[in-house]
Formats: sequence, structure tokens, C-alpha cells
Amino acid sequence: MQSSKYIILGGGMVAGYAAKEMIERGLRPGQLAIVSADNTVPYERPPLSKGFLAGKDTEESIRINPEEFYGQHGIELKLSCEVAGIDCARKLLHLRSGEDLGFEKLVVATGARVRTLNLPGKDLAGVRYLRSLEDSKTLRTHAASAKRALVIGGGFIGMEVASVLAQKGVSTTMVLPEDRIWKRFFTPAMSGFFESYYRARGVEFLKQAKLAELRGQGAVSSAKLESGATLECDLVVAGIGVLPVTEPLANSGIQMDNGVLVNEYLETSQPHIYAAGDVANYQDTLYGKRRRVEHWDNAVSQGQHCARTLLGERAPFVHVPYFFSDVFDLSYELWGDPADADEIVERGDLSGPSFSVWWMREEQLVAAFTMNRPDEEREAAQRWLAAKVRVSAVKLKDAGSVAEAGPD
Repeated sequence: MQSSKYIILGGGMVAGYAAKEMIERGLRPGQLAIVSADNTVPYERPPLSKGFLAGKDTEESIRINPEEFYGQHGIELKLSCEVAGIDCARKLLHLRSGEDLGFEKLVVATGARVRTLNLPGKDLAGVRYLRSLEDSKTLRTHAASAKRALVIGGGFIGMEVASVLAQKGVSTTMVLPEDRIWKRFFTPAMSGFFESYYRARGVEFLKQAKLAELRGQGAVSSAKLESGATLECDLVVAGIGVLPVTEPLANSGIQMDNGVLVNEYLETSQPHIYAAGDVANYQDTLYGKRRRVEHWDNAVSQGQHCARTLLGERAPFVHVPYFFSDVFDLSYELWGDPADADEIVERGDLSGPSFSVWWMREEQLVAAFTMNRPDEEREAAQRWLAAKVRVSAVKLKDAGSVAEAGPD
């Protein structure tokens, strides 16, 4: 039976960045194996809905490490390899091929899969999702000949895909169940700005609307809404969320609840088994709450953290949640968690593309958004959130610079 000292289950960003970190910290050849259901080496996911989808990035350019990196450093990369189960007591991975792999320490990084539409016509050609490199390749090819697209969902994936499609000359309509775009994070004023920006670039919105049926002879040609309205379309892209991939862990004894439950050290309920990335439901020590984060920065940071842990460094995972996006010619960043804010401060003009938004709870900064703002605002946001500083909302709103507002 084959065995490795360390195994990472999942070949996504956690694996790519953990491998890189471990090599930099002296990992010896033959100590690490990556078991991946994917058919390609670990790659960055953000370009799939941005530069790669737009045709600006190549497959080689979005790889986390060059393809030859793994062989050069004695890392076994088992691609197109599905796991049937885990025996935690015996420290074995059972593969669907019938093979068993032994390990001393394991990182579960199985990621997430897309939520799919459940309605008549959902299996028609032209109904697409965006999660993997193959998804992005297929969507990029389809978009080249598409005339009218519907993007289902008003979150960041929907926003990014709609932006790329519109720039490719595809007539694009966003269909969202909420009354405004990305309601989960944006304030009404922020949603209003982005909706206006998108409309000015040809994107239409259907709000508080839901699909009832997709129609077509083999391929989608129209969509019927619950309101009874019918829209012509030859491409439908659904960005309606993801679900953590936990099936390989069934009956393993690993505790799960909305993903794999881990503590502040990213340790599961089973000894020497960790979880990281989209699948990990971790204890956030900064905010004192559990969270499962489905963004690039979290996967990178938790992959690096697990690498250090595997090599003997035990420390809590302390990290300010971070997200970035590129739409049309705009780039913006968001740090923290605005969910429990009781006060919001805006800086700049929200009718234009340069503003920041600051969320506070009991005068403590809990989240910040910046777009085309001075570097001092970006730096202050990260520093203040990590330090849990108290800030005067009045000063922050009226000060000429955030430095003048300063923490109280």
C-alpha cells in the first residue's frame, strides 16, 4: 500500500499554496501527495470569471505553480482521482479505484460545487455554471457566438460574468430574486451605483424575478419567469451559490455542519486531520463567530497556515476576511464582515467610481470597502480591522484623510 507523510485531499488553491509554502519551509521529496478529482494542476480561481473568461489570461498563466514544480520537488500529484471514503482510525484514504493511500497527517480541501437550477429545461445545451477551469473554457467558447444571455443571480459571480459578457458584445440581462444587486454585502447606495454603471454599459436588470422554466429544442432559446414573462436567450449562466463538498467524508467520524467543522487551529474533530478553504467551517477569533468563506484569499491563507501546521508550527488562524473583484474597468476590495454593523460611513461620492464605505458596530470598525481610493484608506482598513480599533464615525466621515480620523 502506498503512503505519504502528508496528504492534501483536493487539488485547488489550498493545495497549490500549501505545497509552495511547504517547499519554501524545507519539505523533503516524497513527503507530500496531492489527491485531486480535477484533471489539471492547481490553478487560481478568480481569473475564471475575470481575465481567463475574457480571453486575456492563458491556462498556463493562471497556474499557482508551474506544472513541472510538483515533480521537481518530489510531490506526488494524483489527478482525476476520486476518494470514496476516509478511515480516520487507520489513517487511510479509500479511492474509488479500489486503492488505499496511507497518511500521517491529512488536510481536507475538497472545496465546493455549484448549486444547480432545479426547473424544467435545466439540462438544455447553453445552460452553464462557472466553477472550474473547464466551465470557464466552455463558457468562453459559447460566449463567442452568443447573442442574448441571462445571468441568474446578483452576487459577485453574476456581476463578474455579466461584465465580461457585456464587453464581448453579448446582450446581457441579470435576473435576481432580490430588489437590488448583491444585497448581502452592498448598501442600497452601493447597489444603486453599480446598477447604474452596468446599465450605462448595456446590462439590463430584472429584479425580484425568478425563473420558472427554460425552453428550447435541445438548446435553450427562451426563459419563462414566474411572473409569466418570456425572455429570448441562447445562453444562461447561473451563479446561485455553492455547496461544500463533504461526500467523501461520510461515515468518517469527522464532524460536519455547513462544511467541515474546525477549531481556530483548522483542526477537525479527528486527530491529525485538518480542513481548509471553501469546505472549512472555522472559528473566527477576530469576530468571535463561525464562518465558511468561499473566496480566494481565504483559501490561500488557510492553505499556507495548514502548511506551517503540518510542519510543526501550531498557532491559531487569525485573518481578516478579504474579497476583491474586477468588473468592467472597476476594481474594488472589501475587508471584514458587515453583517452586524449598526452604523455606516461613506467617504467620497457614491455617484462616481471613487468611494469607500465603512461599517461599524458600537464604534468598532467591522468592515470596509474601497474603490479607487488613496492607499492610506486601504492600509487603514486592514490595520484597524485586525487591531479591532474604535473609530469615531463623525471624524471618519468628515476628516480630510482617514489618518486624521484615526482610532480613538
